[in-house]
Amino acid sequence: MSDEVLQRNGVPVLVCAADGPVLAQVQDALDLIGSAFTRSDVVALPASRLGDDFFELRTGLAGEVMQKFVNYQIRLAIVGDISARVEASASLRALVLESNRGRHIWFVPDLPALDAYLGPSSS
Repeated sequence: MSDEVLQRNGVPVLVCAADGPVLAQVQDALDLIGSAFTRSDVVALPASRLGDDFFELRTGLAGEVMQKFVNYQIRLAIVGDISARVEASASLRALVLESNRGRHIWFVPDLPALDAYLGPSSS
């Protein structure tokens, strides 16, 4: 399967394939942003494509990646079950809760859950 742009709640979303490359550095995020820039407003990235460095907040990778998406005004949805990682890290739990309150970065269990963020009030 390859990445494809799908309409979700009337919003063009670049849905990334689960079997794609792991986002291991900031340049990987910039490549995704470049792919999305003229085609979609949101990138839906499977959590399985994020390595341990992303979820270990002390590495700074998550913050750098998230900031790039905000700077380029492309919303990012991390899609998948990260409950075990959230349970193991109070700082990750706080990041997820704070992100999900915002309008740019979301952690959702699946694409239907993303649709709730893509309603009329989220654009």
